[in-house]
Amino acid sequence: MDEHAFPIIAGVLALAAVVGFIATRLRQPLLIAFLGVGVLVGPVGTGWVVADGTIELLARLGISVLLFLVGLRLDLHLIRSVGPVALATGLGQVIFTSVVGFGIAMALGLDLVPAIYVAVALTFSSTIIIVKLLSDKRELDQLHGRIAVGFLIVQDIVVVVVMIVLTAFGRQEGADDLASGVLVMLVQGAALLIGIVVLSRYVMPWLLHHMARSPELLVLFGVAYAASVAALSEWMGFSSEVGAFLAGMSLASTAYRDALGAQLTGLRDFLLLFFFLDLGARLEFGEAAAQVTEALVLSAFVLIGNPIVVILIMASMRYPVRVGFLAGLTVAQISEFSLILAALGLSLGHITNATVSLITVVGVITIGVSTYLIVFSHEIWARIGGWFAFLERREPVSVQVDPPDPTDVVLYGLGRFGRHLAADLAEDGHAVLAVDHDPRRVALHERLGVTATYGSAEDVHFLETLPLGAARAVVSAVPEVGTNLALLHGLRHHGYAGAVVLTAHNEHDADQLREAGVDVVLEPFLMAAATAAEQLREVLAGPPS
Repeated sequence: MDEHAFPIIAGVLALAAVVGFIATRLRQPLLIAFLGVGVLVGPVGTGWVVADGTIELLARLGISVLLFLVGLRLDLHLIRSVGPVALATGLGQVIFTSVVGFGIAMALGLDLVPAIYVAVALTFSSTIIIVKLLSDKRELDQLHGRIAVGFLIVQDIVVVVVMIVLTAFGRQEGADDLASGVLVMLVQGAALLIGIVVLSRYVMPWLLHHMARSPELLVLFGVAYAASVAALSEWMGFSSEVGAFLAGMSLASTAYRDALGAQLTGLRDFLLLFFFLDLGARLEFGEAAAQVTEALVLSAFVLIGNPIVVILIMASMRYPVRVGFLAGLTVAQISEFSLILAALGLSLGHITNATVSLITVVGVITIGVSTYLIVFSHEIWARIGGWFAFLERREPVSVQVDPPDPTDVVLYGLGRFGRHLAADLAEDGHAVLAVDHDPRRVALHERLGVTATYGSAEDVHFLETLPLGAARAVVSAVPEVGTNLALLHGLRHHGYAGAVVLTAHNEHDADQLREAGVDVVLEPFLMAAATAAEQLREVLAGPPS
């Protein structure tokens, strides 16, 4: 980057917006768009961007935020709720893909260490892409969706363990001190984990309660905490990615997890652009062009082999073949973690840019194709499902999926009006989930036995964490018209089909909400005045005192 860096960055961002728009029209994830932009503006394309300190710093910050969010959403209860199938499928697919992938890589002529990296990179699937696609299809709460998310969590844990092992081996000078080096890493790792546990139990709940009084401060704290623990982890000899992941895990049990994750999603996607810019600037497509055959063979293995092994494992556990097929299609790609792993191997000197390029090309092919496989999974099953009929068991396993907590009403705002609404609805026997951006109100209502969570009505991403599929009505007791219109837009974006009830303090705002198509507009002052007038009529109708 030179003195003209700002105009170049502006041009890159504009190009990313255009390519991202095209990608969404083609129903492709932004990950593919960002990687394409990185290639276009890198040395292979326009040459606007080269791998330098600025881009690399932003890229590392993006990866830290990504791993922080993965740790933040690590719900170990989900693994227990879908039983052993998540562990069996997750670990079975990882072992199968890595072992067979290593054999294929060696057969294609790769050296030992690059073959190991390629084999491991083929095992991981993209949690971000899969969760987003299943969420768009309203399939996260279905059996195959829960199982898929369960074994994705297993994969996330495995990839962090792999990063720790690679870092431990990569920092040793020779074989003589390997044992002592591993012992030191174990001791340091235990110290880091103990510190994280102490923080998460005794410090973070209190600290987050105060930080959450300002949504902007909460976001800043989340980024600062992720970066700080990542830096500490790197200083202790681990990778920064491991530290960021552990930082997220330490907040996963707090009441602010969903709101913090939702608010950081946009920042994550923005910073990941710089990771792919950095990756694109390092790609050697001269090498990649000579590896087309290898890339196609490895891609075919991921697209076909990974789903088949999931189907076989789930069929052996007597799950319906259709469930195994739909879950299996979700692992027909490699993930952003595969690219992060390749970048780590490059930084440790284990592999060259040629291997990174090969893994990247496999990622582009598999992510692009698997997106359509997931989007059209039911149509594909209807056409070829009969091929797998011989795997169907006569006595399939009895599947018990824990139903989501009942929610009749999602109520935003626990102020004077909202808290009375919540109390009255609860007294009538309705299950109410209350949402407020003030942590003091949330804590107060939790002590009173009301289900409450921290969140903002203007946060579109936060809606993904709410049980909108079960809620009969979404009610906002917040009187700001801009906030209510933002909530209405978000609900429509998520395809919410229930009733929407919003609040206005004056006639002008009420008319705006009605014109926007709101089902019911509550006007507390008008309603209070009507009630008061009725009582006054009764007083005035009586005999004079």
